Amino acid sequence: MGRDLQLRVAAPEDLEWIYELRYRVYAQELGQHVPDPAGRLRDGLDGDNVYLVAARGATRIGFVSLTPPWLGRYALDKYLSRDELPLLTESDLFEVRILTVEPRWRATAAAPLLMYAALRWIAARGGRQVVAMGRTELLAMYLAVGLRPVGHTVRSGALTFEVLTGSVTELTKVTMDRYHTTLERLGSEVDWRLDVTFAPRPDGCEHGGASFTAIGTDFRSLHRRHQVVAADVLDAWFPPAPGVRAALAEDPAWAARTSPPADAEGLLAEIATARSLPTETLAVGAGSSDLIFRAFGQWLTPDSKVLLTDPGYGEYAHVTERVIGCRVDRFRLRREDDWRIDPARLSAAVRDGHYDLVVVVNPNNPTGRHAPAAELRSLIAAAPAQTRWWIDEAYLGYAGLSESLADLAATDPRVVVCTSLSKMYALSGIRAAYLVAESITAAQLRRRTPPWPLSLPAQLAAVAALRDPAYYSDCWLRTHALRRRLATDLAGLDESVVVEEGVANFLTMTLPSGGPSAAQLVNECRRHDVYLRDLSPLSPEYQGRTVRIAVKDTAENVRIVAACQAALDVLRPASASPVAISTGVSATGSAR
Repeated sequence: MGRDLQLRVAAPEDLEWIYELRYRVYAQELGQHVPDPAGRLRDGLDGDNVYLVAARGATRIGFVSLTPPWLGRYALDKYLSRDELPLLTESDLFEVRILTVEPRWRATAAAPLLMYAALRWIAARGGRQVVAMGRTELLAMYLAVGLRPVGHTVRSGALTFEVLTGSVTELTKVTMDRYHTTLERLGSEVDWRLDVTFAPRPDGCEHGGASFTAIGTDFRSLHRRHQVVAADVLDAWFPPAPGVRAALAEDPAWAARTSPPADAEGLLAEIATARSLPTETLAVGAGSSDLIFRAFGQWLTPDSKVLLTDPGYGEYAHVTERVIGCRVDRFRLRREDDWRIDPARLSAAVRDGHYDLVVVVNPNNPTGRHAPAAELRSLIAAAPAQTRWWIDEAYLGYAGLSESLADLAATDPRVVVCTSLSKMYALSGIRAAYLVAESITAAQLRRRTPPWPLSLPAQLAAVAALRDPAYYSDCWLRTHALRRRLATDLAGLDESVVVEEGVANFLTMTLPSGGPSAAQLVNECRRHDVYLRDLSPLSPEYQGRTVRIAVKDTAENVRIVAACQAALDVLRPASASPVAISTGVSATGSAR
């Protein structure tokens, strides 16, 4: 269809055309609705839903409507009760409806591209499930992209619709597997103006770290590290302890060429001493992701049932859902509860014992909230014996190491504690982590650990870091002061912006529902070499409006605030239209 085929969010001037085309198609052509002298067709969702539009130059070709879960209602509510279709009660469900194309363009790629655009927009807002009503005569088209019937048909006027659903993960996989070549070609031809990339990451897992792209992943322009503010990843703002730097600098040539201790015995002994734990309860890995993949791959199967907090660290959903294929439920953390875990509600969720694994990140990433150790201990003590608990303590130093459940994990076979040394100890580039488990469990994991799991520089650095607790305690304390200052300055940018701190080395900033999207803010800040993390793909709880910002040093925090101010100044006028108010997005830019 050419480079000038444009996919974008509807602008105010598109609405009359949308209502008129709906009338021509669904009242006059198909007979779903009765004729109306006004020649326009609207419904109760208009003004709150989201329209995506396909256009070619000034010619509008087609549109599709999206209903996000935070509206609290769907078009399907007119036809089926929540008891008849419990799917409508799910907090991560997006409705796709009224896929409509002008008659002369129906033989083109417009309809499939609108469906694909809807899927990408939903994924970028943390959607995990889709529901749609597909006309029965077009059922083959919907089945071809991976949607499946739920067992309900709906009659509206002269039309019969099949109610269809599908997971975003599966729909994305089917689409990329079946239409990869076509999408690869169209990706270079389409004028894509949505605030999400045209194609998903190959592994399906979104991480921070786009800032390194600005520095240069080929390492040929490392001077850029002094210009880029990497607030999209949670690396420490402070340097490693002096002993770490000395260990790495003493003889780097020797450290680079020498094989390390095969089983990291010295590091294991240092962890045992620092944490007052038996060595036999420990296993090490090249970062927490290494341990997650290794442990979950051993314990879980596609038949396993897993409970994750939502919002939560995306690696867990990626490994359990996409890599292993487990059956995953979410324990919803709510903004109205200040994102805190309600122990009574979580206890009720696990009481019947049907979960094989419950994952708790504490303090939680990305909310920054910390659940008191006493509450978690009581909750676990009352939980069924067959349920294993994985406690991720990557940021615990910021809440206090005394809050660790490591001692419980060392004796209770149901509990495993995973601790990254990256974020708390300024060792993200080194990649070192450990887990604590009852000795039999730990031994099983060590048997599945290849020799030399950590490089010699990593072992030297980790040991030196653990030997200087006073240095890091001071850094963690200073982080709280920097975070509070940053939060105050960001909150002062606009009274409608909501800044939430938590206890760790990051905070979140939520834009008003009538303002720009998080992706737009991220894009605009990048023009100033300031990189923030759009949290939208992690959870629909963020409604496409929340960014996470890592705490940096004073100078870089000043740059973060200035970039956010400049971005908001640019974006405010663009978000003043009724369509932008209802959608929270605009038709400009593309985000990673």
